[in-house]
Amino acid sequence: MSVSRRTFMFSGLALAGTGALAACSSSGSAVRPVARTGAAYLSPGGPEVLAAEQARGAGAVRSVTLAAVETAADLGAGTVVSTWTYGGALPGRPIRVTAGEVLDATVVNQLPQSTTIHWHGLRLRNDMDGVPGVTQDPIAPGGRFQYRFTVPDPGTYWIHPHTGVQQDRGLYAPLIVDDPREPLSYDAEWTVVLDDWLDGTGTTPDDVLARLSGGMGGMDHGSTGAMPGNGNGGGSAESRMLRGATSKALGGDPGDVAYTHYLVNGRVPADPDVFQGKPGQRVRIRILNAGGDTAFRVALGDHTMTVTHADGLPVRQADAKSLLLGMGERYDVLVTLGSGVFPFTASAEGKNALARALVRTAPGTAPDPDVRPAELDGQPLVAARLAPAEHVALPAKEIDRTVRLELTGGMAKYDWGINGRRYDSAYRDPVQAGERVRLEFVNKTAMWHPMHLHGHSFAMANPGMGGARKDTAAILPGQTLFADFDADNPGLWMIHCHNVYHAETGMMSLLGYEA
Repeated sequence: MSVSRRTFMFSGLALAGTGALAACSSSGSAVRPVARTGAAYLSPGGPEVLAAEQARGAGAVRSVTLAAVETAADLGAGTVVSTWTYGGALPGRPIRVTAGEVLDATVVNQLPQSTTIHWHGLRLRNDMDGVPGVTQDPIAPGGRFQYRFTVPDPGTYWIHPHTGVQQDRGLYAPLIVDDPREPLSYDAEWTVVLDDWLDGTGTTPDDVLARLSGGMGGMDHGSTGAMPGNGNGGGSAESRMLRGATSKALGGDPGDVAYTHYLVNGRVPADPDVFQGKPGQRVRIRILNAGGDTAFRVALGDHTMTVTHADGLPVRQADAKSLLLGMGERYDVLVTLGSGVFPFTASAEGKNALARALVRTAPGTAPDPDVRPAELDGQPLVAARLAPAEHVALPAKEIDRTVRLELTGGMAKYDWGINGRRYDSAYRDPVQAGERVRLEFVNKTAMWHPMHLHGHSFAMANPGMGGARKDTAAILPGQTLFADFDADNPGLWMIHCHNVYHAETGMMSLLGYEA
């Protein structure tokens, strides 16, 4: 096993991909060539990327238009907030395609800020990945951008911006890729989107980011203090800082922010989303965590869930009373419904708050909003206890290159980073096409981090342990995670923490395929 070189430093140089993009923004400008020192990297829109896209084939074209707009969102129970959404809906309306089809998505930016869309979890062409300044120019206010790419793999994915902390408003939507040869048998389907919410409740995510970025040295993040409530608070950005919370499942501090509301499908617990089913019905539930700073422990009262997929990829089916989802993670489960009214409950891990929806299959009174199902007690199922289905397991192969990614920083200075530095687009860890690459995530911080790899999926590969094949995985304080993947999708790809505040203040990095 060979170990990769240290990351290259391109002092004083601004990053942008070389060559012209296949899609254009309203400005008509393309990402500019990058000056190189010591190494050359493939362009996000270069011939290698185009060849990889052609190899995926091109089926029928599915066209959609996505308008990023300012809107009033009704969270239920008389709570209306001013926020940003796709098309005025919260969550955004699901995008649905079949694997092998070409998705042609025109994004119209009606926001006061520039934006992009990242297609979270998709193994897509690099120049469509939605990272501003790396794979495309940002979409300016009043502008538009055409994303067009083949969607190769079935599964549960989602979309969100990769610009500032915009995701922590309402800019997200499910992306469902159907399998034309679906092996599962079920009667109905329900998509569940989990979120933590504060936008339009006396503060904004940008206010919170500014407060956090100022450093938390004056706060004892591990001491007792004010705890978040059940979603009826308000106040300043400073009052939203999480104090005194802890989670054994997350290894300590559960997060940085005490949100005003915790939502399931855009609804508060007092006025929940309701899935109407029938007793005996077999339902596929697609669960995704679109939160900015909150892990959710989820359960369906009086039911057992059979896990079938993690991050869109099939796993060896396993039964679970509850699941723990970090930000950006997705699970698909099968449930055979009983007769009655049942709470689908998402506990904000370590934050003393619940979100919920209802499953109704018969007349009856719904349980109170603060009822906590017994299924939430005990140890939740996590990705490390799952195994990939045989046909998606990464074949055995010698490791060609190891990229060590130390997660660094802390709350006192709010200086989150990777390998002791904050994100700088001029730094890249090099890989070469065809290599088996091992990402060695080493968490040297006192907090957990859900780390996401763009454009690929990885095998959780710690010796003597299991683990699903995923694109996002939680790494607890003091923990090391080996994540193996094949370098088979050329370009410049981001790795980052999916806590939006950690990412925006520096816990991001780039992998670059060498030319």
